Amino acid sequence: MAERRAGLSPLTTRLHHAHKALHRVRTTLRRAAVDYFRGGASDWVALAGLLLTVPALTAATVLNPLWCSPEALVLPITAGGLLLRPASLLALYATSAVALMVESLLLGPYSDGAGRVTPGTILVVAAAGLSGLLIAQFRSRVGVPWRRGGTMLFDLRERIRVQSKLPKLPAGWHREMALRPAGGQSFSGDFVVAARTGPGSRTLEVVLTDVSGKGMDAASRALLLSGAFGGLLGSLPPHAFLPAANGYLLRQSWDEGFATSVHLVLDLDSGDYELLSAGHVPAMQLNAGSGKWEEKAAEGPLLGVYDGAEFDPVKGTLRRGDVLMLFTDGLVETAERDLTEGIDRLTGEADRYVASSFHGAAWHLIESVARDVNDDRALLLICRG
Repeated sequence: MAERRAGLSPLTTRLHHAHKALHRVRTTLRRAAVDYFRGGASDWVALAGLLLTVPALTAATVLNPLWCSPEALVLPITAGGLLLRPASLLALYATSAVALMVESLLLGPYSDGAGRVTPGTILVVAAAGLSGLLIAQFRSRVGVPWRRGGTMLFDLRERIRVQSKLPKLPAGWHREMALRPAGGQSFSGDFVVAARTGPGSRTLEVVLTDVSGKGMDAASRALLLSGAFGGLLGSLPPHAFLPAANGYLLRQSWDEGFATSVHLVLDLDSGDYELLSAGHVPAMQLNAGSGKWEEKAAEGPLLGVYDGAEFDPVKGTLRRGDVLMLFTDGLVETAERDLTEGIDRLTGEADRYVASSFHGAAWHLIESVARDVNDDRALLLICRG
């Protein structure tokens, strides 16, 4: 043996083999655990548990049908629709059908009294089974893991929320942001990506984008764009970002593929900034000296409309006490009021909230100006203290 030729003692050889065996067991267990939580593991454990539940419910129904009615079979069938693959689900359904036949034979005709298997019982159980099968087939078709499919959207929402967070700013700077999807949903067609860039990370770049449409229709496209825009931001010179984003949208060839976007490039040392806009509503700057709001409107076409688009920046400076406000049209434009009226109302409310307390001002502004608007809303405030 190789160990003997190498001069190893029998004890050392045995320890070496034991270590290798332990390593294989540990690796196998780790892979099994990963498969389990990702949904790649077999569902035989869940199937076995549900198959055992069916005869237990059947026995309880036969012994005391008034307290455990035949419709109780809906419970394992519903659980199976959430946990099992379609093939395993059919086995559970076959077992449940046999259980219904057994209950019908042992309890007697439904005309004999309460607690019997009636035609309504069969319809209820069959309807629950059909619903579960449709859900299981949908998950199988789209490739959603059978065990963790229900948590995937939650994980996705949390990742989007983390990605939308603004980076920490140096002393003397404050920022507030609030996103409110249409209809109280968790996903929005408005999104923000931000990064500290440049030498010493002394430049703040923020991109606020409003994807065409609203709610879940726009959210799926916003999800793809937020990842792409996050990768572009900081990887390109500021003036090259919107042209690159425009080219990316054009390559998607979406039927409803346009978006509006505003790109802020702020020097955190001097307070000088540039705003580049792609068909977005104008930004507003509060001048602390005069107490008046000034419109900052850059020129540029919508993203995803035509190739070779050019975006002309508008420049400005944030001094002590100044506030820069970026927002989407869902906050200021509705069927009842036009854009100008909406902006006037927003700035009027902003005077009150920004002056009293900057903390939480973005959320309070959406609540007071566009709480019940059925559109995606986003608001970003940056203040130099």
